[in-house]
Amino acid sequence: MPPSRHNWAELVTGLSQAVLRAEKVLAGAFMTLLLGLILLNVVTRFARMPLYWVDEASIFTMVWLAFIGASVMTRLRVDFAVTLLSDSLPQPAVRVLRAVATAVSLCFGIGLAVMCWNWLDPLGIAGAGFDASAYAAKTFNFLYTEHSQTLEWPNWVLYLILPVFSLTLSLHLFANLLEDLGLAAPRVQSGLSNTAEGAA
Repeated sequence: MPPSRHNWAELVTGLSQAVLRAEKVLAGAFMTLLLGLILLNVVTRFARMPLYWVDEASIFTMVWLAFIGASVMTRLRVDFAVTLLSDSLPQPAVRVLRAVATAVSLCFGIGLAVMCWNWLDPLGIAGAGFDASAYAAKTFNFLYTEHSQTLEWPNWVLYLILPVFSLTLSLHLFANLLEDLGLAAPRVQSGLSNTAEGAA
């Protein structure tokens, strides 16, 4: 294909690859952090000096790791799939089916991003002068007034993984769709073992 025709598609897949590399590093960091928190929990409980915030920190670390890992798996195309139908179809039909499935998943990613925008309502909280109490009284959205139980961190900070995931998921799915449609050359993926697993 002419290189000038689909330069934009190559830019999209290149951006997806850059995000993927960052996600692999983050996945390794969160795996290491989770392991450290679990070991800290075991040691402090054994010493009869438990740290109650460790349980909550472990939960949120696992949640972030799960969403980051799901985004990585989507770009690497190692996410879960039912292949009962595609296994019985000829290769051209499989390519069409794969593109349709990717397009449907992309619609989900975009829909999730829209829902996160409406939920976080950055324009609304900005219009309230970043006054969480005034914003909650006006909209009955108490996201910015709530804190976690033991860490006392703002919940909206902990929930930021959802909009981040929706954006990275949509980007990776768009890149996959461009490759499925032949608008961009498929990228050679190295998997997770070189970075995330090694960092842990």
